[in-house]
Amino acid sequence: MSKFMEWVDARFPATKMWEDHLSKYYAPKNFNFFYFFGSLALLVLVNQIVTGIWLTMSFEPSAEGAFASVEYIMRDVEYGWILRYLHSTGASAFFVVVYLHMFRGLLYGSYQKPRELVWIFGMLIYLMLMAEAFMGYLLPWGQMSYWGAQVIISLFGAIPVIGDDLTQWIRGDYLISGITLNRFFALHVIALPIVILGLVVLHILALHEVGSNNPDGVDIKKNKDENGVPLDGIAFHPYYTVKDIVGVVVFLFVFCFVVFFFPEMGGYFLEKPNFEAANPFKTPEHIAPVWYFTPYYAILRAVPDKLLGVIAMGAAIAVLFVLPWLDRSPVKSMRYKGWLSKIWLVIFCISFVILGVLGVLSPTPGRTLLSQVCTFLYFAYFILMPFYTRMEKTKPVPERVTG
Repeated sequence: MSKFMEWVDARFPATKMWEDHLSKYYAPKNFNFFYFFGSLALLVLVNQIVTGIWLTMSFEPSAEGAFASVEYIMRDVEYGWILRYLHSTGASAFFVVVYLHMFRGLLYGSYQKPRELVWIFGMLIYLMLMAEAFMGYLLPWGQMSYWGAQVIISLFGAIPVIGDDLTQWIRGDYLISGITLNRFFALHVIALPIVILGLVVLHILALHEVGSNNPDGVDIKKNKDENGVPLDGIAFHPYYTVKDIVGVVVFLFVFCFVVFFFPEMGGYFLEKPNFEAANPFKTPEHIAPVWYFTPYYAILRAVPDKLLGVIAMGAAIAVLFVLPWLDRSPVKSMRYKGWLSKIWLVIFCISFVILGVLGVLSPTPGRTLLSQVCTFLYFAYFILMPFYTRMEKTKPVPERVTG
């Protein structure tokens, strides 16, 4: 075996990659619960790719056959029902894991120097995931798929001068049709997964170049022993691979429970109108996107003007990319930041959750007002960040991790 590995290493850096990214990659020894979600995101990505490959074998990407092929998968393909539910539940699980992963970044300042590029790659993954989920949402060709895509694509028409032509170019037709479904299928199955996989590799490479952050925000590379090993670090393998396996087992218990007992999650994971075939002549009573898009949908509806609403929705995502340059705090972790940062993070999280709930519900004057207030607070968190992070009093950061 050793001679075989010598032969491989002479032609491909297999052992070097293993050591650089696992056995000799030293991570802080004080990782907590929130550090499970990076590996869980990778697990769900693999689930989506594997189940997606199997689903495409029986799916027909045409307006005439898409809905019927999904029914065929659910009723006649052997174990097709579980593959479909693993994929649909996996989409929601992906965003649950990613949102918690992003929250960890906000909590411990994982976007601050020198990890700006790690954060940028992560945000690009998030953006591509949203595009991937949107493309896949149309494929079952149900009522909510059709009309949800109609609403979202029509938003591009609000762009001055090029809006109408851009909308038609995205659809590939004057209305959403089989051509739209076919191109969304190509993007969902081939183009976007390749981009996401590439970004995941770049995200991990960038992370391992600068090293992982930790709940204290302490750079473990500053304190090393005579062998160059960080005093507060432990090898990722086997210590964190074993720890992550525990997280994976717990996650799979919850995930499988949802798949087998609540795959529709009361209409939040799979909406009831989507069990009806798409009908261009029958509009559902209330059109809303899937739950993981609803905060941005609520921001869109909170602004009376259509163009300004589209700009606000885009800005809500774009502002996340410049977060590393908005935070002027001399410390990374929320443990050592001042009370202003802590209060604003709580306000931001509550506003985001409320916007998510409001995006699912049909609009009323009261709900619209609440959406406007939460939208204001959402943007205030970022706009005011350079001021409250600079002026607040911070606690002294320890030289070494505290456990």
